[in-house]
Amino acid sequence: MHDFIGWILATVHGWGYTGIFILMALESTVLPVPSELVLIPAGYLAHQGQMNFGLIVLASTVGSLVGASFNYYMALWVGRPFLERWGRWFFVRPELLRKTDVFFARHGAVSTFTGRLIPGIRHLISIPAGLTRMSLPAFAFYTCLGAGLWSVVLTLFGYFLGGNEALIREYQHFITAGVIVFVVLVIGGYWWWNRRRTPAQ
Repeated sequence: MHDFIGWILATVHGWGYTGIFILMALESTVLPVPSELVLIPAGYLAHQGQMNFGLIVLASTVGSLVGASFNYYMALWVGRPFLERWGRWFFVRPELLRKTDVFFARHGAVSTFTGRLIPGIRHLISIPAGLTRMSLPAFAFYTCLGAGLWSVVLTLFGYFLGGNEALIREYQHFITAGVIVFVVLVIGGYWWWNRRRTPAQ
């Protein structure tokens, strides 16, 4: 694991924006590449003037979209036909698949956006989007929105804390807690908005 972390840091330092793009694309599939180890050092390099903050966020966001799109298409082209034919053997009956389709048709946007902000979920949320045939433009937009916000947060964290590893370790859990609170507020606001508009339909 130590060698793997060292490889990530060396890639960010040596490959620059291309390395960030590749690593974030891998992170958005199912490979265990922690985005914190990619973007916090990149933010520190931006603080030193060795990298451009905007280009870091752009490379990270586009890389995340590419990786998420791989999951999306794999779920669409492989996962969906498999579940339609063999799903009953894995307790995924047609009725459950239909209900999932309906849910994502109504709530796919907020699910994709908030899912990109939740550790352990952000690299998997593109799979149900593909399984339920979520609109590709909507999927790309909300993936970029969530991935871009996450990239800004982590890059700013590295930018302002610089190379102080002790402070990074001390305050890193506050990032996760703050983002989760933000996600809860977004979902709560979305639920409230839906409750208000439902009687009018």
